[in-house]
Amino acid sequence: MPSQPLPSFSSSVKLKYVKLGYQYLVNHFITFLLIPVMVGVALEVARMGPEELLTLWRSLQLDLIHILCSAFALVLAGSIYLMSRPRPVYLVDYALFKPPFTCRVPFSTFMEHIRLIGNIDAKSVEFQMRILERSGLGEETCLPPANHYIPPNPTMEASRAEAQLVIFSAMDALFQKTGLRPKDVDILVVNCSLFSPTPSLSAMIVNKYKMRSNIRSFNLSGMGCSAGLISIDLARDLLQVHPNSNAVVVSTEIITPNWYAGNQRSMLLPNCLFRMGGAAILLSNRRRDSRRAKYRLVHVVRTHKGADDKAYRCVYEEEDAQGNSGISLSKDLMAIAGEALKSNITTIGPLVLPASEQLLFLFTLIGRKIFNKKMKPYIPDFKQAFEHFCIHAGGRAVIDELQKNLDLSAEHVEASRMTLHRFGNTSSSSLWYELNYIESKGRMRRGDRVWQIAFGSGFKCNSAVWRCNRTIKTPVDGPWSDCIHRYPVHIPDVVKL
Repeated sequence: MPSQPLPSFSSSVKLKYVKLGYQYLVNHFITFLLIPVMVGVALEVARMGPEELLTLWRSLQLDLIHILCSAFALVLAGSIYLMSRPRPVYLVDYALFKPPFTCRVPFSTFMEHIRLIGNIDAKSVEFQMRILERSGLGEETCLPPANHYIPPNPTMEASRAEAQLVIFSAMDALFQKTGLRPKDVDILVVNCSLFSPTPSLSAMIVNKYKMRSNIRSFNLSGMGCSAGLISIDLARDLLQVHPNSNAVVVSTEIITPNWYAGNQRSMLLPNCLFRMGGAAILLSNRRRDSRRAKYRLVHVVRTHKGADDKAYRCVYEEEDAQGNSGISLSKDLMAIAGEALKSNITTIGPLVLPASEQLLFLFTLIGRKIFNKKMKPYIPDFKQAFEHFCIHAGGRAVIDELQKNLDLSAEHVEASRMTLHRFGNTSSSSLWYELNYIESKGRMRRGDRVWQIAFGSGFKCNSAVWRCNRTIKTPVDGPWSDCIHRYPVHIPDVVKL
């Protein structure tokens, strides 16, 4: 049998080097423009003699009034610049809630409890089993104690007990890691989408830790999984108008009151995906905190695309002619999510992308508008702008779609996939479990840029860009400390139960 000839790689290699040369030329255009000018000036100065240089210096001499006016103008311009530019916001540190081992729900336990709950029919049990098989979750995700009862006990008392367990554990860890005293907290922002009791969760925290009576506290609810970055944005705005202050942001979702015991398909999905989790983040605008801070906030971009009721149908069930059932994400949901992501990319792209990518995007846009509307749109290479990506671990399909559309490697989405496997969908706090995964792997270096992308109902797509202030050394304390050596793990497409 004749051997098959090897494919020719010459064209692809040449194209690769052409693209690299183009990127280097465009991104360093100013440097290439200034070098000939500087060389020309240096040669001209070297050609001139001492007498010509002395004559030139005398011709440039100014009197005292001109010097003072110039100095005053420089000082005034510098003062206006310093006063008008935004205050830097630093992420000093953050802490995450690690669920106790007693809250673990292996697939077998979850399915056994589902079958023992009498008001869920056989088709709904089968549906949830297929969701779990394709979910990307592992065997160590956790549900709150009230959901371990048969049937679950979603009372107000049990919900508050979960909130206290998750939030107070994260807050205690944050105070211990940073040395911050509760009375020194200036701003408190809490986000929890579906559990909004009275008194509020922020009031619960203030009362528990005996914080100051004049603390500026905010409680955000009903904003979905993307509320974590909305809270960061709110805290940033507050830190712009309150100098020499710090802010604590608490992101969580309380699972206990949201258990669904009916048979509507779309309502059963959260039972399978959402798990316990919470994060407490310390932000500061104080210059003295810049040295010990882990990250500096560079950008926050919020995008909200209006949606009708169709967007909230997360899944649907199809049957082919042979009666075989299949599960997929709602087309309406994915379309609206894509529009939200597109709007977010359009906004954040000019802020972070190098000039070479912006030019390619501009040329493609002009070509589509003028020459051919069917021309394939150019997706910028965000790998040139970021070293790390934290994509909301809302579900396997969401991660798959973003990896495909943004042309990311398996390592770029590793933190998101492993977070979904180990902790499940922890809603607004999932981004921080992913960031902690990257740190625990020893991959975070000084100067690295991180892009956090959050999705939520509404439909929202929010982004935050961070720059690492210092290399994060391992081992890193947190929920990954006892299991990071086991990751990454292979996650099959289907886990047969």
